[in-house]
Amino acid sequence: MQTMGMRYHHTKTKGDLGVLCAKVDLVKKGYGLLLPLTEHAPFDLVAFRENIFLRISVKYRTMKEGAVGLRFSSVWVDRRQIHRVPIDKSAIDLVCIYCPDTELCYYVDPRRFRDAVNLRILPPKNRQQYSVHWASDFKELPPSVVRAAERRHARQDSNLRNPV
Repeated sequence: MQTMGMRYHHTKTKGDLGVLCAKVDLVKKGYGLLLPLTEHAPFDLVAFRENIFLRISVKYRTMKEGAVGLRFSSVWVDRRQIHRVPIDKSAIDLVCIYCPDTELCYYVDPRRFRDAVNLRILPPKNRQQYSVHWASDFKELPPSVVRAAERRHARQDSNLRNPV
């Protein structure tokens, strides 16, 4: 299948749509954007505002059973087996999950969760409330991540003014 003169690749197209929607959402939130010059970086974009820089990995996830889920790992298959490697959480500041079913972005601090996160969009059928992470609570960038970036910037700024 051809699209706009390019070879169509469904997974890549979904990823591109997720990154595009994250860009729009971040600009609406008042952030500027920087893009890596390679697809091999651990992040898809960098959002910045007032000298605070946040490395963001964007994931496209559809709603399944009323939630969007994300494992913090990379998976690939070769002819011998399925490989699963945990992501390097120190290489990114945030994960943005774009859900086409809600047309919204959800921002997750990967350090807050161990192996995966499941964000509920619809109430659970069993009416569970305990340990439910509501997607609506993740529409803004987590203040803890922004504060950590501010502290990192202050340390760097201090080191530049007071070299050892």
